[in-house]
Amino acid sequence: MNKTLIAILVAGLTSVSVGHAQESSTKHNHDDHKSSTGHDHDDYKSDKEHGDDKLDTKNSHDDHSSDTKHNHDDHKPEAKDGHDDHKPEAKDGHDDHKSEGKDGHDDHKSEGKDGHDDHNSEGKGGHDDHEEASSASLNTEQLTLAGIQVEALNAKPVDYQLYAPGEILSNGYTSYRVSPRVASVVLKRHVALGDHVKQDQPLVTLFSENVAQAQAIYRTAWPEWNRVRKLGRKTVGDKRYINAKTDFEAAQATLQAYGLSSSDLQSLASQKTLSLGEYTLRAEINGAVLADDFEQGQRIEAGAPLIVLADEKQLWVEAHLSSNVSLTLGAGTLAEVVAGDVRVKATVTQEAHTIDPVTRTRTVRLVVDNPEHRLHPGQFAEVFFRFRTEKPVLAVPETALMRSADGDWTVFVEDHPGEFQPVEVELNRSLGKLREISGIEPNTRIVIKGAFFVASQIAKGGFDPHNH
Repeated sequence: MNKTLIAILVAGLTSVSVGHAQESSTKHNHDDHKSSTGHDHDDYKSDKEHGDDKLDTKNSHDDHSSDTKHNHDDHKPEAKDGHDDHKPEAKDGHDDHKSEGKDGHDDHKSEGKDGHDDHNSEGKGGHDDHEEASSASLNTEQLTLAGIQVEALNAKPVDYQLYAPGEILSNGYTSYRVSPRVASVVLKRHVALGDHVKQDQPLVTLFSENVAQAQAIYRTAWPEWNRVRKLGRKTVGDKRYINAKTDFEAAQATLQAYGLSSSDLQSLASQKTLSLGEYTLRAEINGAVLADDFEQGQRIEAGAPLIVLADEKQLWVEAHLSSNVSLTLGAGTLAEVVAGDVRVKATVTQEAHTIDPVTRTRTVRLVVDNPEHRLHPGQFAEVFFRFRTEKPVLAVPETALMRSADGDWTVFVEDHPGEFQPVEVELNRSLGKLREISGIEPNTRIVIKGAFFVASQIAKGGFDPHNH
């Protein structure tokens, strides 16, 4: 029993000792852990204050970043390389696809263009074939009713004429205009319009106070000079002789300048003039009175026209040519002048080198003989200049030329009797009513008259109401 009790006590003590030891160990461990935690916290706090923790954290973060970056960089080059490897492949594929598409597109475009060109060429050829096939077939009755005339076109020298409107004028080189040389009053007329006068025939009598003074001086100077001249120079002396002669010559020249004739001066010297101031103007040439626009009693200023005299045996004709006509008409060129029912020959004497600013024409002057006085100044006339080509030419009437649909000039060629086809030609010189052409073979039969009817028949045959 004692042994049992002792064993129980030993076991109890052992159990209590073990429990105490465990509690002590647990408490010690807890204190150690607390102390360690507090120390670590203090150390961490201290390190944080001194930046050590920041450095550790940064280092840790840098290490992590470095690892992450390294991993990322390791992944990125791989991905980049993979992407680049994929991209060139895709690019190459895209380029190959683009090149292939482009080639295909170009091939398609080229094929389409070729097809379009072939289509245009075919369409154009068809159009040309259609134009070439465009013709008119006319029977004998239609040819007669339309007045169609067909002739073979041959090269030959062409006589042609150039027309120009003109006017008949007096010959300015042989005409004479009568006018007072000092202001005067008309006292009497001696001729009328249309009269034919002779040289020195009186035309009109005038009065002028200036003439009266000159006549008075002349009446005084003439007797003095006549006396001194008879006595001689040695008798009267040089001074008197010279003065008398000078006064007489001055008075005589003044009256002659006023229009007095030698017979008037003789009458004045003989003291036969009834009144001073009167004087008569006389005809200087033989001719007809073309104008006398004045009345008796009218005061006429010096230089104003009273009467126009002209010799109608030879007249001027002034032809007015278009400024666009590049033609030189030298002196001696022959022409024909038609005025009413009168037809006469004329010769070119002068050609103006300036253009009239009003009419925009160039003047060519001709001389025409008019011995029978059938032509008169002021008449309108038609002037025809005649020429001849130096070499044979192909020429057709203007009525044989027609415009095609595209605006080109054409003539209608007769392939077979009654069948006509348009042929394009080039226009050259205008030869009066004819026109020189090129682009057609000689001896070709063409429509000379009735080309408009043939053109209308072709247009009617080519009309498509559906615009095909």
